[in-house]
Amino acid sequence: MDHRPPAFRYFIKSASLSLTTYRYLVLILTFLAYTSYHATRKTTSIVKTVLDPETHNVGMWPLSNFHPRATTGGGWAPFDGAEGPQLLGILDLSFLAVYSTGMYFAGHLGDRLDLRIFLTIGMIGTSIFTSLFGVGYWLNIHVFGYFLVVQMLAGLFQSTGWPSVVAVVGNWHGKRKRGLIMGIWNAHTSVGNISGSLLASLMLKYGWGWSFVVPSLLMAFVGLALFLLLPPRPESVGLDGNEIRNGVREPLLGGEGEENGKKRKAVGFWAAWQIPGVTAFAFGLFFSKLVAYTFLYWLPFYISHTEIGGEYLSNWKAGMLSTLFDVGGVIGGILAGHLSDSLDARAFTSVLFTYLAIGALFIYRYFGSSSLLMNATLMIIAGMFVNGPYALITTAVSADLGTHESLRGDSNALATVTAIIDGTGSAGAAIGPLLTGYLSAKSWDSVFAMLMVAALLAGLLLTKLAWAEIKRNERLHLCFRRRNSSDGMANGVSHSVEGV
Repeated sequence: MDHRPPAFRYFIKSASLSLTTYRYLVLILTFLAYTSYHATRKTTSIVKTVLDPETHNVGMWPLSNFHPRATTGGGWAPFDGAEGPQLLGILDLSFLAVYSTGMYFAGHLGDRLDLRIFLTIGMIGTSIFTSLFGVGYWLNIHVFGYFLVVQMLAGLFQSTGWPSVVAVVGNWHGKRKRGLIMGIWNAHTSVGNISGSLLASLMLKYGWGWSFVVPSLLMAFVGLALFLLLPPRPESVGLDGNEIRNGVREPLLGGEGEENGKKRKAVGFWAAWQIPGVTAFAFGLFFSKLVAYTFLYWLPFYISHTEIGGEYLSNWKAGMLSTLFDVGGVIGGILAGHLSDSLDARAFTSVLFTYLAIGALFIYRYFGSSSLLMNATLMIIAGMFVNGPYALITTAVSADLGTHESLRGDSNALATVTAIIDGTGSAGAAIGPLLTGYLSAKSWDSVFAMLMVAALLAGLLLTKLAWAEIKRNERLHLCFRRRNSSDGMANGVSHSVEGV
């Protein structure tokens, strides 16, 4: 059966493209795909100020405002009443709950289906149900159940994205530079957040329905391009996967295909949990993503309600300032990926960034209000250390574990492992904003204490793996041995002086 994408089947000669060209094509297509996933995910937070104009004055649920306060009237029933913030909060929680649950099933299916088809279905489905939320504007729908069901179905189709794009990129890029490559590639999350917010904001003046429909149409267009062009693995365009993996080129991760004449099978869900490191990284990401998504949903709200340099910023300025957290996240993802490649130590790098995030959060909370410049600088630093391990675990670590040596080359678990790790992390992403809603009503100090404890727990869960890397990694082992030797010499000199 011919598994080549339609464009390579009818228009492009597969043999005319080099391996490097294929890799760039895969990186670009998957980058655009997940950028569109995040862009459509952000629309609800932007439209909240129109559905319930008073929501941003309530301490229950955050708004990511990247535009001035809407002046289109008294809101949209049923969100414009006294229970508006709670109803909007239920939409957020329901979306993330279905998204995290669906991730487990999506990864299981992704290791068994053609990832090009699976991704296309997910993108088109997301586009349809995100648009249907906006269609409620023109059909004058005011039934909460309609918006709840549409949002939950959108979350279900959104869950197909992450395990699939990570699996495709992992199929084409070997382990040696995977951390750096995926660190750069992972910028799609921040690009999607920012572009989705700006696009939805621009569409508000034409009616809030367009804020859902336009990003959805763009996503459908990217999904069509992906269907026509994306080769999910080297074998799908006639390349010899064995030669690529075992030749002079760096080895590539394999998708489901042929290896030494034997068809490689996908491992089961519970078997994937038993791969060494999966459980620790999954629950480490639970707490890491709790911190990251609390900032995603709450940061603009926090900034607008905190006196910075002697004044309170408008919602527009607070929203624009909050994008610097994503800028720091891009830098952190690249630095974490590069460092983990250089040291060949994913867990050590994750733990290092996570522990540094605790200090960054403390400093941002207590010194970020001194001036606008100080707030911006500390926010970038916090974003760097918070999102660095989050980006590393969801990309390079997932790809590494998905082809762990314990699988012995006979099976494929790349999408399943990615789904397990990010699905568990997404549960934390749902819980963090919910807890913040209650804690912020008491004090923001309580919120930041929760975030620092979560970061500490994430680090502790990965410390054992990090220590194992130190013991087996020659460069890290020498580094720590020199440090211990230096301490010993210092103690010896101290005792000698005391003896004299």
